[in-house]
Amino acid sequence: MDFKLGEKEKVLIDEIAKFAKQELPPDWKGTQLIDQECTDFDFEVSMSKKLAQKGWLVMSWPKEYGGQGASHLEQTVYEMEVSYWGIPGAWMGISGIQWVGPVLIMLGTDQQKKKYLPMIASGDKDGYWCTGYSEPNAGSDLASMQTRALRQGDHYVINGQKVWTSFAHNARWCWLMARTDPNAPKKHRGLSLLIVDMKSPGITIRPLPNYYGRHHFNEVFFDNAKVPVENLVGEENRGWYHLMQALAFERRSVGPIIAGGFRRMVEDLAQYCKETTYEGKPLCQHPIVRQKLAEMAIDVETIKMFAFQFTWRLTQGAIPVYEASRNKLTGDEIMRRFATSAAEILGAYSQADPNSKFARVRGRIQGAYLGFPGNMIAAGTAEVEKSIMAQFRLGLPKSY
Repeated sequence: MDFKLGEKEKVLIDEIAKFAKQELPPDWKGTQLIDQECTDFDFEVSMSKKLAQKGWLVMSWPKEYGGQGASHLEQTVYEMEVSYWGIPGAWMGISGIQWVGPVLIMLGTDQQKKKYLPMIASGDKDGYWCTGYSEPNAGSDLASMQTRALRQGDHYVINGQKVWTSFAHNARWCWLMARTDPNAPKKHRGLSLLIVDMKSPGITIRPLPNYYGRHHFNEVFFDNAKVPVENLVGEENRGWYHLMQALAFERRSVGPIIAGGFRRMVEDLAQYCKETTYEGKPLCQHPIVRQKLAEMAIDVETIKMFAFQFTWRLTQGAIPVYEASRNKLTGDEIMRRFATSAAEILGAYSQADPNSKFARVRGRIQGAYLGFPGNMIAAGTAEVEKSIMAQFRLGLPKSY
C-alpha cells in the first residue's frame, strides 16, 4: 500500500484551504460528524452550491451524473480536508452524497439516475435527502421494521412511522426502507427501498430535539402516503441486500470525516494547552495532559491510515466488505476517547454552552462529549460492526 499523495491531491488540499479562508466567516466554529448542526440552513445551501460549482461535492462520481470522475484518493482527501475546515454544505444531505447517489449509480434505473443524481450534485435544496430506516421498535434489528408499502396499481401506499430521521425537516426526498411483503417467510425478506417525495400528502414530521437542545432528529409519520412504483430502487422485496450496500457506503464515510475533523480539534486543543496555565505552568507541560494529547494524535493517524487503506483497496478493484465496519467501529471509539479526554482537560469549561463567553476550543468540546453516544449508534452499533467483522474477516459463523 502506497499512501503517498500525488500532485493532484496536494493541489486539492491547498485549494480547499484557500476556499475555506475566503468563504467562511472569521469566527466560524465549524461543523462535523460529532456535532451535526448548521443553524443557518440557507448559508449551508449556499456553501454546498459553491462546492458543487468547484466540482468537489461529488467529485468521484461519473461526469454524466455531475461528478468529475476523480480518483478515490482525491475523494478521500477532499472529505478529510472539508472536515478539517468544518465547511458547511460539504455534507449537506449527507444521505444523498454518501450513499443514496452511489447506490443509485449501481442499482437505479436510467430514469432515476437522470432525475436524482444531478439534483444531488448541484448542491441545491432539491438535492437534500433524509434516510428512513429506524423505527420505534426497529433500531439495530432493522429487519423487524413494520412500516408498510403495499402496492395498489401504479403506486405504493405507505403507512407507519420512522424515528431518529436526521434532517427530515430540511429534506426534499426520503430514502425509505419499508415492508412490501408482510407474509415473507423470513423478516429479512419482503423489504424494499423506495424514493419518497417529502412533500407528498400524508407525511407528518415532528422534531425530536436531543438532550442538549440540538435539532437534527425527527420522527416521521406516513398515513396513506403514495409513492409511484417507478420510485422503487432495485428489486422489490430485496431491499435488505440493497440496504447492506448503502450502509457500507455510509460507514465508509466515517473514516475521512473523523480523520479530518479530529485532526483540527487536536490542533486546537493542543494550542489551548499551550496558552493555559495550571499550577504555574502551561497545561501542555503536565505529563498526564501530554499523554492524553499524544493518544489523541495517534488515534487520528490510525483512522487516517484505515481510511487510506480502504481507498487503496478500491483502487485495486476490490469490493471492501468488513473494512467499512472496521472504520466505523474505530471511529466510534476515537470519538468516545477524544470527547472524554478533552472534557477532562478542560474541566468545567467543557460544560459551557458553545456560544457562551466561557466556551473554549471554539466551543466544540461540549458538543463532542454530549454527541458521541448518539453517533456511536448511528449506522450500526459496535455489536453490529463486530459481528460483520467476525463473519467476513475472521470467517466465524453467524450467531443465528
